[in-house]
Amino acid sequence: MNILVLNGSPRPNGNTAAMVEAFVEGAKENGHNITVVPVCQKSIAGCLACEYCHTKGEGKCIQQDDMQEVYPVLEAAEMIVLASPVYYHSFTGQLQCAINRIYALDKPKNLKKAALFLSSGSDNVYGGAIYEYQNSFLDYLKLTDMGVFTAFDQQNKSEEKLSELREFGKSL
Repeated sequence: MNILVLNGSPRPNGNTAAMVEAFVEGAKENGHNITVVPVCQKSIAGCLACEYCHTKGEGKCIQQDDMQEVYPVLEAAEMIVLASPVYYHSFTGQLQCAINRIYALDKPKNLKKAALFLSSGSDNVYGGAIYEYQNSFLDYLKLTDMGVFTAFDQQNKSEEKLSELREFGKSL
């Protein structure tokens, strides 16, 4: 299976990155093809709401930034993983920009499944991100939810949490 991971953490070696790495290890053991896009290290602007993609652009965004590298991977992906630290009860702004830019493709043709990885310093802060994932992302794109995985405080980078993510990757 082709899996795209949009890692919305600005920290290349942070808690979210550890979650992603553990998942990738497990998924690769099962033969999956995984592409991780560190969106904070890319230049991805927010959607302009210009509708070029749905009129003259025929599914192509008018903005020529690093999202152009993501679109072909997204079109081939059968599963997408959104990974983010929680900032003010939601995704990072950088991840939100990438999510909004998926609009250019409307509904990627091969995408069938999704999962969500969230990290935080404290518990009970995931509500906004989970709501958006379930109601805006899964529902609109008609994706099967493969799970929501959270880590906070001492769970971050713990062997128990990383093992859970490795096993999730292997189970696909």
